[in-house]
Amino acid sequence: MNDFAGMEELLSDFLLEAGEMLSDVDSKLMELEKRPDDASLLNEIFRGFHTIKGGAGFLNATELVALCHLTENLFDKLRNRELTLSAELMDTIFAATAEVRKMFSALQQNQQPTAAPAEILENLKAALDGKAIVKVAAAAPASQPAADTAPGAKAPDGVDWNALYTALTGTDIVATVGVTRDQEKIASAISEEESTKKAFGRRGADAPGTTVGRRDGDVAPKEAKETTIRVDTDRLDQVLNLSGEIGLTKNRLTHLRSDILQGRNDVDTLRELDRSVTQLDMLVVNLQNAVMKTRMQPIGRLFKKYPRLARDLARSLGKDVELVLVGEETEMDKTMIEDLNDPLVHLVRNAVDHGVETIEGRVAAGKPEKSIVELSARQEGDHILITITDDGRGMRPEVIRNKAIEKGLITNEIANTLDEKQCMELIFLPGFSTKEEISSVSGRGVGMDVVKTNIQKLNGTIDIHSEPGRGSVFTIALPLTLAILPVLILRLGDQSFAVPLSMVREILSVTPEQLQQVSGRATMVVRGEVLPVLPLAQLIGWEASDVPPEVGVLMQFGSNSFILSADGFAGHDDVVIKSLDTFRPKGVAGVTMSSEGDIVLILDIKELLSDVRGH
Repeated sequence: MNDFAGMEELLSDFLLEAGEMLSDVDSKLMELEKRPDDASLLNEIFRGFHTIKGGAGFLNATELVALCHLTENLFDKLRNRELTLSAELMDTIFAATAEVRKMFSALQQNQQPTAAPAEILENLKAALDGKAIVKVAAAAPASQPAADTAPGAKAPDGVDWNALYTALTGTDIVATVGVTRDQEKIASAISEEESTKKAFGRRGADAPGTTVGRRDGDVAPKEAKETTIRVDTDRLDQVLNLSGEIGLTKNRLTHLRSDILQGRNDVDTLRELDRSVTQLDMLVVNLQNAVMKTRMQPIGRLFKKYPRLARDLARSLGKDVELVLVGEETEMDKTMIEDLNDPLVHLVRNAVDHGVETIEGRVAAGKPEKSIVELSARQEGDHILITITDDGRGMRPEVIRNKAIEKGLITNEIANTLDEKQCMELIFLPGFSTKEEISSVSGRGVGMDVVKTNIQKLNGTIDIHSEPGRGSVFTIALPLTLAILPVLILRLGDQSFAVPLSMVREILSVTPEQLQQVSGRATMVVRGEVLPVLPLAQLIGWEASDVPPEVGVLMQFGSNSFILSADGFAGHDDVVIKSLDTFRPKGVAGVTMSSEGDIVLILDIKELLSDVRGH
């Protein structure tokens, strides 16, 4: 039964605004833990919860009102100095905000929320009465058994990831990612679900992921993505002004076209035509840039969720960790921000779990008890650099290499050829882990390979620098946007193909004399390095031509280099990618159109290379 018939728009607005307020409350709570006596911060938190409670009351969400009321009273006592903030009290507050988010999920599915778990309510009431918190409510209990764990798996301090997921999202993890032995997926799914429920205020269009009237189980949290964006009105005004100028230039060109068709092709008319075409070109470029800016969002909207993730994980592991955010105002394409969520979740969690030491270990090493993990973003040219830095134990290349050999991921022969940088990159191999004991947090050898794969999907790279005893730095380099892709255009017969320019290191001329056969495969020596030569025709499944290739493109994909040979190349360009939704040939990422009006296929190099490896 529809509990909100006739209130769909009101419900949608509430979920948008209350979701944003709740995210803001969580961020301020993290600040409050550092400054427990900050009265203005407590007042802001109190007002946020009071507003959420008021909206819930208007929707007759009784249980949500009850939970907000208790939590609001707790904030009131804190700001009136009737209570003192402790770590246990903060755990209880965070459990309450997680339950509020779960109730939002019920409202999102057009259902009235059920009562909060008894232990959360009991702890809130105990705190209000000045009594000791008997059991810290880290999360609501799961409605189903926790996802299977591998034999011997241990959850530090009894952290139930399934319960945490249910508390944060309102959906059982089994229904979301299937019965799994992989607890990494659970934590990843938690973070993904949180990111898909950010609110953008009343100025947005339909609420992202808040379709009213869905049936139970219709929506998997991993599939819900924001479909709205908050845009500064100044940027929209700029788009509108440019559109108006383009309209005027179009009218001028139409008039000139009419004159030319009537035989007026004198010098003045042609000069005016040239001037108008030049003006139109400039306006279109400016409009493209202005439209791209409307897609740009501050990365801080993604960053702000991670301090709580780091804090909760550190407490469960008995560590003292502070996540410092830098460059939150850095802007990048909104769709890329969403796709960055999973990689950053893995990297932040790995920094807390693997990177930093326990309090005892840090004291023994002469370090401060509190570990500092820094998550920063900055723009350099047409790229965004994101770094995750910790002051922990660091990584030793020889240890990583030996562990990879022990797990059978590489042979001794290959291991002996690796330098320090290549040894570090072994952590990105599927199945690699330095953990001796599997836990609910790590040890299964999944995560870092997912990080690298997802970064490469964004046409980015990830680099590692580590000093034993001093810490590690992971640096992600990403293009500003994926909507416009710099490509190199190759020719194969009469057909044009494009490859991402970010993968291109060098363009070479290829002659039959330069090609050598090694184990039946064509190779070419470039500055002393023997590289395989892969004909483009072979990669896409075309018949080999009798005419030898003339052009070789030295490509860099991850840590692998190879030469892609073709008949020729037609320069490079910045193209707008059009996806092939209904039919996508294997190895084709999308299509674009050349300046001559020809269709150009944009190649998915990773997918094409996987076929080569398979053979």
